[in-house]
Amino acid sequence: MSARVALLRLQAKGLIELPAPRNGNGNGKVWQPTLRLEPPPQPLQVSLSELQPLELQLVRRPEQSQLWNSLVAQYHFLGHYNLPGAQLRYLICANQQVLGAIGFGAAAWSVALRDRFIGWTAAQRQRALPRVLNNARFLLLPWVRVAHLASPLLARCARQLPGDFSARYGWRPVLLETFVQEPYRGTCYRAAQWVPLGQTQGRGKKGPHPRGDQTPVPVKHVWVYPLAPDFRRALCAEEPLG
Repeated sequence: MSARVALLRLQAKGLIELPAPRNGNGNGKVWQPTLRLEPPPQPLQVSLSELQPLELQLVRRPEQSQLWNSLVAQYHFLGHYNLPGAQLRYLICANQQVLGAIGFGAAAWSVALRDRFIGWTAAQRQRALPRVLNNARFLLLPWVRVAHLASPLLARCARQLPGDFSARYGWRPVLLETFVQEPYRGTCYRAAQWVPLGQTQGRGKKGPHPRGDQTPVPVKHVWVYPLAPDFRRALCAEEPLG
């Protein structure tokens, strides 16, 4: 997807000419879920201990991807969109039941609060940004009413994700970020020991538009979670990913 976006931008600038899309390009079309998961007759109301062991199933197969996309499209208040860049998606499961979905993709290009927290230069950011991942979606299905479930899941992600990501892409992320939009405040992130950095300025994930005419986006709360104690050294190093 990132390569596709880059090619379309080069074409828009007149630098290249792409062939006509063979199957249509889908621009402007809203993705529609291919599966419909209906609520059970009764909500799931059990204690956290009764759900053990919790499981994060890494999405690898087409049927898992179809289910993940459909759950997010149906039940996440922001809906579905294709995660950008290097990414991992998980189905949240317990006792052979699907409880929700969580996904991580490429980090935002420019976030003043995050960049000050890290302390990197623009050149260091350009080189090391792939080592930061964005928790773009976190969904617990509306009929899952289990107290204190979200923060243990975030903690499990922090333990499992670096190894899964390294196995797939060949390098380890060292920092997670997320943006929590009102009316949500990020309580579960606080409980999972994520660090609150403040609020965005409504400029979007790519930073200020070069012409200054970018449409404002909703203000969001910024949270980060270091995956390694030396994350700043790793992000500011003058060396390639590893």
